[in-house]
Amino acid sequence: MVKRSFGVIGLAVMGENLALNVESRGFPIAVYNRTPAKTEAFMAEKAQGKDIKAAYSLEEFVSSLERPRQILVMVKAGSPVDGVIEQLKPLLEEGDMIIDGGNSLYEDTERRTRELEASGLGFVGMGVSGGEEGALHGPSLMPGGTKAAYQELEPILTKIAAQVDDGPCVTFIGPGGAGHYVKMVHNGIEYGDMQLIAEAYDILKNVLGLTNQELAEVFSQWNNTDELNSFLIEITADIFKYVEPDTGKELIDLILDSAGQKGTGRWTVVSSLELGVPIPTIYAAVNARVISGYKEERIAAAKELTGPVLELYSLDKQAFIAKVRDALYCSKMCSYAQGMALLSKASLEYNYNLNLGEIARIWKGGCIIRAGFLDKIKSAFNDNPELPNLLLAPEFKQSILDRQQAWRDVLVVSNQSGIAVPAFSASLDYFDSYRRDRLPQNLTQAQRDYFGAHTYERIDKPRGEFFHTQWI
Repeated sequence: MVKRSFGVIGLAVMGENLALNVESRGFPIAVYNRTPAKTEAFMAEKAQGKDIKAAYSLEEFVSSLERPRQILVMVKAGSPVDGVIEQLKPLLEEGDMIIDGGNSLYEDTERRTRELEASGLGFVGMGVSGGEEGALHGPSLMPGGTKAAYQELEPILTKIAAQVDDGPCVTFIGPGGAGHYVKMVHNGIEYGDMQLIAEAYDILKNVLGLTNQELAEVFSQWNNTDELNSFLIEITADIFKYVEPDTGKELIDLILDSAGQKGTGRWTVVSSLELGVPIPTIYAAVNARVISGYKEERIAAAKELTGPVLELYSLDKQAFIAKVRDALYCSKMCSYAQGMALLSKASLEYNYNLNLGEIARIWKGGCIIRAGFLDKIKSAFNDNPELPNLLLAPEFKQSILDRQQAWRDVLVVSNQSGIAVPAFSASLDYFDSYRRDRLPQNLTQAQRDYFGAHTYERIDKPRGEFFHTQWI
């Protein structure tokens, strides 16, 4: 029997499409799914005529792979991953490698790496971004583990990854759980991006009264700008154009306003709190999804709690659209700045040795947050790897200073209209807090010392000296 060079376990949409991607690059593969019917359907439909061997037991699957075996696991994060690993371990030999391509918590990846490497097996925790289309045609890949393990996988990963002007969208991220940590933060930035776009939509629809067709035109125009050219802006324009065949109605208006979240956004917030890195835009985005889930309560509250009557403003329409565009770009810069700052702190805390410029580069293609201005982020960190915050990079600094009045104007109109813009507001608050050399937390420290003797430092004394006052 001809041995397969790569194996995929898990044939949900992402697993199927990654398997097809690998095979299309000239690598014969084996596939296995816990449910045989799923494997049979895949082989009869999408895998028809392709160099893919189906296995209906793990023993058959493992024996079909050439050594050292390389097995990509695409199952639900958490205990299902541990379950597959436990089933595989007795069947594998020293030097074989398991790759977890799901959205696993980086701490789980750290644990699995330690356990498997101690038993002579390789383990790579690899973030995969791009959705089903990216998985099939070329995702952004974020593998973490040992450099040696990455080098073994490099011939396949560089072929299946998205290709951009400066190379494939894959690089060695760092040791242990680095790959899944970076993917987690990527998803946190994605949450921020999506919420900011939703808020721009809310303002344009309810302040200016734009129709869905007009919204599609605005977002299409924005997607042709250097600032906002991105996958998410592009698909937003497509969404506004879509008319449902069955009803003849614009589908966006029929979709329930209650958004879910699968955990990576929440994990990003938790990690930021543990590391002491402010990411208020991302937090606001997670919180917005949470409060959207209170649909029935919001319906009831809307009958009891009044706000400004929403009236269409007699604004210069084109001028205000331009202001919303500028506010979106400024807020987007803050969201990315927060994410990169979190990666920088995690790199130091966990010894990941992350290359932020290279991470920005591999996000340029394939992934959900791919955007034209990632080239600028790549250049900013390549020019200054020690850059403490993206907002201080010359181009970003000037961009936000030039647009901040428009940003503020949009928030004023939104607040006066009673439209919640939590991510826009959090972004501006982040900017205003970061740019001020003195904040009111001197009062907070005084209060903490008053009631709890927590001590404080003084501006007229050297840093590191602490004082306590008997306030009464």
